[in-house]
Amino acid sequence: MTAPLCGHIPAPLGHKKRGGQEAQALGRSRGGFTTKIHVTVDGLGNPVRLHLTAGQESDIGQAVFLVEGLPFDRIIADRGYAAQDFYDWVVAQEMEPVIPPHQRAKGEKADRPYDKWLYRERHLVECFINKIKHYRRVFSRFDKLASRYLGFLHFVSSLIWLR
Repeated sequence: MTAPLCGHIPAPLGHKKRGGQEAQALGRSRGGFTTKIHVTVDGLGNPVRLHLTAGQESDIGQAVFLVEGLPFDRIIADRGYAAQDFYDWVVAQEMEPVIPPHQRAKGEKADRPYDKWLYRERHLVECFINKIKHYRRVFSRFDKLASRYLGFLHFVSSLIWLR
């Protein structure tokens, strides 16, 4: 019996595939092949909930998951979360939405009020992202599996909580 010329080695019996790029939160975006980290932080900038998606995924698709079940008085989010369905859901949960209208919004949505002074506190999320990017393993994503990468993000988050 001769070895195949192409260098392909068959997988051992019982070997399970871990899923494709989408299952491992890998995808294409403007920046190339990336993973998007969705984060919820508290009023002090400490992480509360983390979620990974492929780079091309939109923010609004993860919005309800990020805040569901958390006892917040206000939701401060950027324009990526300005969809009317999410806005109505936040109001139904008896939380105050501090979300500016989308730039291309017209009519009633464009006039939607929000507290510009409170909106300035959104920088806490950006500060948390900057803190986790001090860890080389986070910003370069050496881990192939999304579960391992998310585990390391949780570890780094706990280090930030302990500061």
